[in-house]
Amino acid sequence: MSTDRSRTHTSLRILEERLHADPSRVVLRPFHLGWSSDTAQGSRPARLVADVLALPPDEAAEEYARVLHDFEERHWQTEQLFEERYREVEQGLGLDGDAIDITHKRLIGAYFCHEYTYAAAALMNPSIVPHPDQSGMTGGAVRFVMSLRAVGEGHISSIVFREGIAHADGAFQLWPQSAFATAMQIDDTSLVDADSAVAVHRHAESSLSNSVIFPITEQQRGGLEDLRLVRFDHDAAGGGDYEWVGTYTAYSGSSIRSELLRTRDFRDFVLEPIEGRAGRNKGMALFPQKVNGRYCMVGRQDGKNLYLMYSDRLDHWDDDGVLLMEPKYPWEFIQIGNCGAPILTDAGWLLLTHGVGAMRKYALGCALLDREDPTKVLARTRTPLLTAIDADRFGYVPNVVYTCGALKVGETLLVPYGISDSAVGFASATIGEILQLME
Repeated sequence: MSTDRSRTHTSLRILEERLHADPSRVVLRPFHLGWSSDTAQGSRPARLVADVLALPPDEAAEEYARVLHDFEERHWQTEQLFEERYREVEQGLGLDGDAIDITHKRLIGAYFCHEYTYAAAALMNPSIVPHPDQSGMTGGAVRFVMSLRAVGEGHISSIVFREGIAHADGAFQLWPQSAFATAMQIDDTSLVDADSAVAVHRHAESSLSNSVIFPITEQQRGGLEDLRLVRFDHDAAGGGDYEWVGTYTAYSGSSIRSELLRTRDFRDFVLEPIEGRAGRNKGMALFPQKVNGRYCMVGRQDGKNLYLMYSDRLDHWDDDGVLLMEPKYPWEFIQIGNCGAPILTDAGWLLLTHGVGAMRKYALGCALLDREDPTKVLARTRTPLLTAIDADRFGYVPNVVYTCGALKVGETLLVPYGISDSAVGFASATIGEILQLME
């Protein structure tokens, strides 16, 4: 879609870059023993290990050579990953590692892994935040981290990342990805059944753009959906004590729960449940700093309207909130929701929204909240900033445009957005242009 043509349909400038689902990007993914904990000490895993150990050394070496021939060129540090997976199996089954040679260990690890196309079905619903490393940036440019929801086999959603640089004129560049991707590793494999926080880390030699966070716990088993990242400043004076916090939906396959992703460096992460009544809902977005001395969040607590909530703890939200916005215009009559963390401007808090109208067509809008009292809606867009048109209407879920967060670069917003749950596009506008559309 060209920029000039799109201007007749949207208030944003549509950029040419597109990201698409890619079945060629694969990752070695383990079977988490915790997901079959009723048999972890029983017949199937133990029998599989016994069958491998029963292979004579020459047959084991021959079989392992076949595995390497098929998969070594498709993955990064393949043999090291097999060894790491073996150690998890050893711990889970109580094996005597001293009695097993390296070839059998690696072969066991291979049997407890599989190749997974993590973004074969869809790539969508991005959020974007300033990168922890801003060294060397000049002319108002901002290095960024963008998260995306990747959907693979079985409609399982995981979290992937892209890094890049954005400029004050709305232009941006994405850093390239390598041919290899790696799954982030859990620090303590005994916690996969726990209903508590779990920690994961990316490999020390893997870039963020080539790392994937897969579901770990039982509650997350159906997917990690729609991460809304924000760079949160813990310093009340605005001194830059930053932690990157994301809210996302953990889907078990039958139930949902809001959870937090927390990191200081995008190397080590904590995934933890949101406690309290508010955690039963989805689509929560955290303000980037405390408001009036408390944490502040926007959510859709009744499935239709937007609410504002406060809490004294980042991980505990027991407030049903106060009604912030109801659907007002036809393009949002079915429901409205937030599109990521509010963005602080001189005019107030800029809150990107989405609305659902007739035929369940999605559109992006915006509201302006009072800086000191964000329960006050100062203005909102009467018409959408962006809707799905022409070829962008078709995809995995048609007629959808959706974002989980935008980036302020000077006085310009860079807005990555999902296109019909199949691809990701990019748009930009100045803050002044958006404010002029509000009433």
